[in-house]
Amino acid sequence: MKITRIPVRSTAGRYTVAFGHGLIRRAAAEIQALGENSGVYLLTSPRVAKHWRNAIERGLRSANLRATILFDDRETAKNMGTVDRICRELIRARADRRAVLVAAGGGVVGDVSGFVAASYLRGVRLVHIPTTLVAQVDSAIGGKTGVNLPEGKNLVGAFYPPRLVLADRATLATLPQREFRSGLYEVIKYGVIGDRRLFAFLEDRIERLARRDATALDFVIPRCIRAKADVVGRDEREAGPREILNFGHTFAHAFETATAYRLYLHGEAVAWGMIAAARLAENVGMLAPGLARRIETLVRRVGPLPPMPSDAPAKLIRIMGADKKTRGGELRFVLPESIGRVRTVPGIAVSVVQRVLARQFAEGGRPK
Repeated sequence: MKITRIPVRSTAGRYTVAFGHGLIRRAAAEIQALGENSGVYLLTSPRVAKHWRNAIERGLRSANLRATILFDDRETAKNMGTVDRICRELIRARADRRAVLVAAGGGVVGDVSGFVAASYLRGVRLVHIPTTLVAQVDSAIGGKTGVNLPEGKNLVGAFYPPRLVLADRATLATLPQREFRSGLYEVIKYGVIGDRRLFAFLEDRIERLARRDATALDFVIPRCIRAKADVVGRDEREAGPREILNFGHTFAHAFETATAYRLYLHGEAVAWGMIAAARLAENVGMLAPGLARRIETLVRRVGPLPPMPSDAPAKLIRIMGADKKTRGGELRFVLPESIGRVRTVPGIAVSVVQRVLARQFAEGGRPK
């Protein structure tokens, strides 16, 4: 079994993201290498457990698996109530400060479990086993954890790096196609923000990737992991360079909040957000129209998207005002200058943002 190991720098020390096929079978050995523990506690969701609980529990048994805790991994359940319930179950399972929490699932499982690990007994060790494409290339790496409030997405959380990430390509085989497509949008993001070669690869092979071609995935996934590791290693707490990872996300988080987290998978909201960001960059003269069309065309080739939110642009902009990237009430957007280069732009007139949103909604999802 070929394993690619990618180091990630963090203030808590260096950790490794391992990628390969069949890694779950090695989970116990990988976790035992972290040092002694008083018990391993698997945190996952019923949807993931349906396919992978038995395999993961077998992989963890010799690492001192003590309990499995299931929780809802829908975006609507990503809240403080879920955190409270998991912490109380850990207490009943007698998890102490030498425990290891293993988060097996997608972005919601990782975000919630990470926040639990950061908070429970003021911090216990965390291992990620990401089972979705978006988690393997993005959310399981970098230590951002958090939950949603009614006022906005990820407004309560912590920076808390894992001790290990085990990304097993085998888990992608059981993903519903819509969830797999959702991850491809995040892959496209990496091409736009800093990797022209990846973007060109995606333009040539996006249909192969959508069919889960193993060779294409083995090229794309480690490349995205390395990109994420490089960015977060330079800026763990989003003080500057890490903001580029939020390309499309200022719009996306507003779309998710406006629809009460019920309409979109996260990557789908990011897809619309990247289209909006590319159009906004074109409107303010940062990006040539031909490049904006290339970004939009590639996004749309992945597959169908849910419709744009029906909310008025003014309401969406008010929601954006609560975004973590807002400074002193001023909206800030990560916008592309070219394929492979983006930067954070403050001070764009609200009227321009409204015009972009109004046009995107009026088109009803049709290409320009």
